[in-house]
Amino acid sequence: MKKFIKNFSIFILLIAIFHNNCYAHVSELINEKEVCCETQTDRSEPQWYYVKDVLQALNSLSGGRCVMDNQCLTTGSNKFVITKSSNIPGKSVIELPGLVWGDREMKVKKIAVMMTLTESAIELAAATGVNVIITHHPVADGASSGGVLLKDYLNNYNIAVFELHEAFHGLHPGISFLHGHKPFFSDVNYGGIKGNVVHVGNVLSDIKTIGDMINRLNLFMNIEKDVTVLTSERTIRNCNDISEAGIAAKCKILLGKYENPINKIIHIFPHTGFNAHHLEELVSKNPDVDTLLASISHVYPDHELVAKANEPGLNFICGNSHALEIFENGIPLAYGILQYLPQAQIVIFRDWVTSTPLNNFGDDMIQNYGKDIAKKYLNHISDSI
Repeated sequence: MKKFIKNFSIFILLIAIFHNNCYAHVSELINEKEVCCETQTDRSEPQWYYVKDVLQALNSLSGGRCVMDNQCLTTGSNKFVITKSSNIPGKSVIELPGLVWGDREMKVKKIAVMMTLTESAIELAAATGVNVIITHHPVADGASSGGVLLKDYLNNYNIAVFELHEAFHGLHPGISFLHGHKPFFSDVNYGGIKGNVVHVGNVLSDIKTIGDMINRLNLFMNIEKDVTVLTSERTIRNCNDISEAGIAAKCKILLGKYENPINKIIHIFPHTGFNAHHLEELVSKNPDVDTLLASISHVYPDHELVAKANEPGLNFICGNSHALEIFENGIPLAYGILQYLPQAQIVIFRDWVTSTPLNNFGDDMIQNYGKDIAKKYLNHISDSI
């Protein structure tokens, strides 16, 4: 009997061990399957977007301002299809908000947002896997593509290009916000001039003086870091005379002092056609305005707008220049696209435009090359005497 009980106990123990092992094995299988499923999910191919999805996203975020088909080109129904011309023969351009070139059915690999298309941008895109470029400013054959046909250059790398410009203007108050005021009046075609953007607004609560506005802009633009980068380039290239557009054209005061109080602002963009008559008209409608702010483009000290602003005793500040618009309009546009295409990979193309004295540009080898080519092939002075 004792032997039976002993053998039975051993039998029960073996069953328990077998059961536990089976449970552990099954649990491992379940866990392994879960891990496998998670791994498959993590490694699954990302959602593909197509060029047509980008077009739809841009049309949606702009409130339907994009060219979606050729009908609006022939009927004139899209008011953002605008011809820009200085009446220089052959140099006008038509803005076509939306897809300028590319196959709507092409898969999107990577999107670049930038301000102005150039041949350098096309080369950067091709070298870094970008096959969709969204540029703010209008694109022009030859001018935007290194002097050759746009279609040939873009087709060489299978790149699609979009533009927006006037169709993007007025969609958000970001530029005013960065400059420290909130508009209560805005017009993107002031005086009947298309693209002549004007804002009139009150300063934000943390802006008391001209200095507060300048400090705010420099902080948002991170000018200090750009200065550090420029200083490093000067050191590396052993030339202290290198300048960079965003830093050289930084905020400046044309009328007034750093500590002057500011309350109500007329915000203009001089390069869009704004003139002294427009300023006089706006001041008459807003007699309590104390500050004129010019951004994207600046004016020089003896410009007519400076004289006109001085008549009623306005402060005159030049804010961010065009060199920094990629921060003001480019970044909001990029994040706007992400709201519609959340899995898209987006990069920012920024222009870092520098100026270097001729005799400091490049090393001795390229300097000697330039001088030799000029002397042998570009010297016809004696022939013209």
